[in-house]
Amino acid sequence: MNTKHILCKLAVGLSLALLTQTIQAQSSRIKDFNNNGWYMYFGDHKLHSKWGLHTELQWRRHNLIKDPQQLLIRTGINYDLTPAAMFTLGYGFIETHPYGDFPAAGTFPEHRIYEQLQLKSNLDRVGLMHRYRLEQRWIKPADADSYTYLNRARYMIKATLPLVGPTLEAKEPFLAVYDEVFVGFGNNIQRNIFDQNRAYAALGYKFSNAATLELGYLNQIVQKANGVVFEHNHTLQVSLFYHLNFTE
Repeated sequence: MNTKHILCKLAVGLSLALLTQTIQAQSSRIKDFNNNGWYMYFGDHKLHSKWGLHTELQWRRHNLIKDPQQLLIRTGINYDLTPAAMFTLGYGFIETHPYGDFPAAGTFPEHRIYEQLQLKSNLDRVGLMHRYRLEQRWIKPADADSYTYLNRARYMIKATLPLVGPTLEAKEPFLAVYDEVFVGFGNNIQRNIFDQNRAYAALGYKFSNAATLELGYLNQIVQKANGVVFEHNHTLQVSLFYHLNFTE
């Protein structure tokens, strides 16, 4: 048997092994379906020609609004690198409650530092936003005595389409869609290198140059730390964006 035949057999064997492993992994997955509601406020407030303040509050509920899911408070310092590029350094506090068919052992806190780069551009009538974020996370599970440190990277692309004219102006509606992927890395990541994915579509209205509202649907897939349980969360998302300019 020549070398070529040996290599072909090894390649076929490896492919079959990988296929078998993938099928077994998928067959062992457990799906957890939830209906959630996220009610959110975002603000980027201009304090200087280059500097600004980010403020954010998210009230996340399980069973649309009935039960608690998460409370997220986030703030940060913005710096405009260019008119289309903004860097943010910030802190977030998150309190997560047990929910779903595979809940956590109890309510637990998370402290988070993040670094973010946001880029804006246009493609004909469509406004595009790319957001790159790194997170350093300290999580204390309810059944643990100390915090666990985790790293995570996130990438979002969002598109906004005006429904009236070529550009989005005050008192006009628009459509918005985005997708965001989360990837964990570092020593304490278990089996969930893929952390989650969020796919979103919404109808929005720009009340003024400062205030915008979006009402949309978020499809969220979350892989739990054990790599077995996958949450499939259908989420009503209500978002208020209110940006103040204190330099004017």
